[in-house]
Amino acid sequence: MRGFIKIAVLAVLFGSIYSCKKSSQPNYQFFPQMYQSPSYETYGEYEIFADEQSAMIPVDGTIARGFGIYDYENTNAGYEMAKAELISPLDSTQIDMARAKELYTVYCGICHGNQGKGQGTLVKREKILGVPSYADAARAITEGSTYHVIYYGRNAMGSYASQLNEEERWQVTAYVMKLKEDLTN
Repeated sequence: MRGFIKIAVLAVLFGSIYSCKKSSQPNYQFFPQMYQSPSYETYGEYEIFADEQSAMIPVDGTIARGFGIYDYENTNAGYEMAKAELISPLDSTQIDMARAKELYTVYCGICHGNQGKGQGTLVKREKILGVPSYADAARAITEGSTYHVIYYGRNAMGSYASQLNEEERWQVTAYVMKLKEDLTN
């Protein structure tokens, strides 16, 4: 009987200790600030930043990683300047026509067509109208005008600057110029 009482007392003691354990939370918090850290708004005003929020504002004159300076404005005058002045910084050894064709097919071919005739799938299905061929003499496209249109967009065409980085835009531009040359010959 005494053994039974000892077992019962141990069972009650063990049960009470075990019932306090929560598997969803740690029992002891050694570093409570790691469990409940304070959150800060990006442009909020806080006393902990001694130099007047300079940690939240980019340094003057800096450029975000992956971006470059593009000096032409999104106007008709900027388009004409780019058309006349802008040339590709890539030389012939840096142009990868297979990759450029792939990028063109993904981003441009749906409207402009895979040969640049202006007869892409969306034009054939009459979802958009008025996509001219690269061979149109009235357009007289150049590397600069093509890059500018990819960067800013023009008329019904939107910008592809967020989809293509600078090097990829120049690759696509080189491929467009190749298509133009193939169409005019």
